[in-house]
Amino acid sequence: MKVTQAGLLTLGVALSGLAQADLVALKGDISYWAYDGDAQMTNTAPGTKEKLDNDGAVQFSVALEHPVPIIPNAKIRYVNLDTETKSSLLGQPDYSVNLDHADFILYYEILDNVVDLDIGAGATTLNGDITNYAGQRVDIDETYPIIYATVGGKLPFTGLSAKAEMTYSNFDDAQLTDALAEIQYNFIDNMLVDVGLKAGYRIFTVDLDDYSRNDIKLEFKGPYIGLDAHF
Repeated sequence: MKVTQAGLLTLGVALSGLAQADLVALKGDISYWAYDGDAQMTNTAPGTKEKLDNDGAVQFSVALEHPVPIIPNAKIRYVNLDTETKSSLLGQPDYSVNLDHADFILYYEILDNVVDLDIGAGATTLNGDITNYAGQRVDIDETYPIIYATVGGKLPFTGLSAKAEMTYSNFDDAQLTDALAEIQYNFIDNMLVDVGLKAGYRIFTVDLDDYSRNDIKLEFKGPYIGLDAHF
């Protein structure tokens, strides 16, 4: 986890510095994600799918965009998912989950006007663990390749916009899907900065087959609300 957090901090500082240069744009957002979902770890007790408790986490992303056509833009996303199941045994939750999730993405802007379309690829990291009520723990520390796409649209002269974003990986007995859809209203919109209030819904699923002799299935889903800024 410390390696992921250090990498995020270093890259974030570097992106902020580069954004001072002319013709370079820095995008950032922060939001609160209220989620629930399911957890399952087979080959250990209880081995059944259990409902996660209602919980929440701060999530953020930072993106650097520039006008050089052949060089991709860069984006990072991060959230820490720390939760447990609603059901328990002898005072211990059936499953406890603590997972750092980060995406490192390189992408190209295919369209950038009334309709926006970005396509890219990168890597996603999972760092943490899942533990059952008996104390049996599986540590997760993996990096997987992902494909990335986002599409959005603006309603001219209103400050309103909408977008859908998705990453997907199916590699080495692991399948990860991360999708969101949101609407946004820009209450500041000028030559220097755009700032908007946004609300959306995110679904993140993790399916790891035969990982440390266990099949792990996790799903996190729920609404979020936050702020978005474009410098």
